[in-house]
Amino acid sequence: MGVNVSVVAIDAGNSKTDVALIGEDGAVLATARGGGFQPPVVGVEAAIDVLAAALARAVAELPAPPVLSGHVSACLANADLPVEEAELAAALEARGWGSSVEVRNDTFAILRAGVDEPRGVAVVCGAGINCVGMTPDGRVARFPAIGRISGDWGGGSGLAEEALWWAARAEDGRGEASELARALPRHFGLDSMYGLIEALHRGAIPLTRRHELTPVLFATAEAGDPVAAALVKRQAHEVVAMASVALDRLDLLEEEVPVLLGGSVLAARHPQLNDRIAALLAARAPKAEVRVVTEPPVLGAALLGLDRTGAAPEAHRRLRARYA
Repeated sequence: MGVNVSVVAIDAGNSKTDVALIGEDGAVLATARGGGFQPPVVGVEAAIDVLAAALARAVAELPAPPVLSGHVSACLANADLPVEEAELAAALEARGWGSSVEVRNDTFAILRAGVDEPRGVAVVCGAGINCVGMTPDGRVARFPAIGRISGDWGGGSGLAEEALWWAARAEDGRGEASELARALPRHFGLDSMYGLIEALHRGAIPLTRRHELTPVLFATAEAGDPVAAALVKRQAHEVVAMASVALDRLDLLEEEVPVLLGGSVLAARHPQLNDRIAALLAARAPKAEVRVVTEPPVLGAALLGLDRTGAAPEAHRRLRARYA
């Protein structure tokens, strides 16, 4: 007799994929980790092959062959628009991993992981920035969140670029003086912004390492640099703007509702950023409860799957206890 898998839960980010096979009673039957999910880089089918490899590793952990006739709950990076979610869902359906498939942006996994019911708002600030909200009746609030063309500002990559811009102008005299002009190149063992600009431009320092400058920005702001502090302040306003709009769209501005903060920038709990977010949001949504999400996103994907299958509350509690 095979092992009945009620939910195939997938949380796939740009750098890693987590898969969990869930029983009808909420038991975690097997888990596995795989590589990043990047359909814009490698194509949809090759990206799904990465998910397939992780799923195969999870299946190999089962004591008997699985019966994959349940629901596939996939929360995926790069599924930024509903049309992309639909395309990826169709591609997953073709793999035959379950009788039903639902694809959501991976921000929904972070939100669902942090709440006891599908009700609240989450803002994720990692490499980029995104925000989603949901209610038990199925309503959602979301943004395209694909960069400047969709009105976004900030995130780790955006903050690093802004820091470089201000530091370059501080050094050459076009802008306000800032300690960033010394702190950013010093991080890479260089003595000037000119040297850092040259190193980035000519590839001596890979552009992918720019994300290392975001913590430098926060440290410089904490030390009192006004230019760095202004960037951190603006990031707080951007987070609160997204959260407030999402709450308003869902008629939750005046309700007691969780507002969850996730992603590497917000999870770092920089006081100048997180404390300011809490203060600004208190003025807009005084009953909102702000907290940083610590639960793994794959838990959110699994809970969304149990929501979809109509699992009993005991199954939800058992699953959440597994990841406590």
